[in-house]
Amino acid sequence: MKTDLNVTEIVETCLLAGKIMLQSGAETHRVEDTMQRMAHSFGVTGSQSYVTPTGIIFSTEGTEPTNFLRISERSTDLHKIAAVNNISRKISSGDLSLSIANEKLKKLDVESQTYPLFIQVIAAALVSGCFTIMFQGSWPDFIPAMTAGGIGFYAMVRFHNLVEIRFFAEFLASLIIGLLSFLFINAGVGAEIDKIIIGAVMPLVPGLLITNAVRDLMAGHLVAGLSKGAEAFLTAFAIGAGIAVGFSFL
Repeated sequence: MKTDLNVTEIVETCLLAGKIMLQSGAETHRVEDTMQRMAHSFGVTGSQSYVTPTGIIFSTEGTEPTNFLRISERSTDLHKIAAVNNISRKISSGDLSLSIANEKLKKLDVESQTYPLFIQVIAAALVSGCFTIMFQGSWPDFIPAMTAGGIGFYAMVRFHNLVEIRFFAEFLASLIIGLLSFLFINAGVGAEIDKIIIGAVMPLVPGLLITNAVRDLMAGHLVAGLSKGAEAFLTAFAIGAGIAVGFSFL
């Protein structure tokens, strides 16, 4: 029979795994499934979990106290999601004990798997230029789109560090992109301002958020799907509003 200490550690391990996945951008149904599989592998067969984009509710049995974990910060880190899935699979196959799994998850939680900011900016710049060409832009638009996209992405990261309102950071970043695109065209660098803007804002577009919203809705998680869809809509609105406000100043 499991002792109270074992149950407490099982709950802690499952909640930590769910927290890492949810903060890294995983779908809510994937988080629930992973937590329940881990608990079942440790001998808890009646666990229940309910996950929203901002919180995790988890209990081991129907009459046991319910545990709640608040999620206030979310980003995109597919490497951490894959790492938690790998730990979960090893637990299910019996290759990891409870204590070792807990230690691995704690280490993964504090690790930073993201690339340095300058590499992210370079990648965003290259992506912006490539999207401009993909959307039938001309090669003279490639360099302006790269420059505007890289500066806009850098501005978004810096603004988000200063003000923890995600939509405000994306609004200001798209505003900068719109102004830079207009300046490039006026200076004779680039041919089509619309192609430059479309390519430059692509690193800001919430593609993973939209995908997760659709997948959660298809999996029957209506609350999570609708809330993620609303967040994606507000992000897209912030990007469009930033471009529109920038043009109104010109």
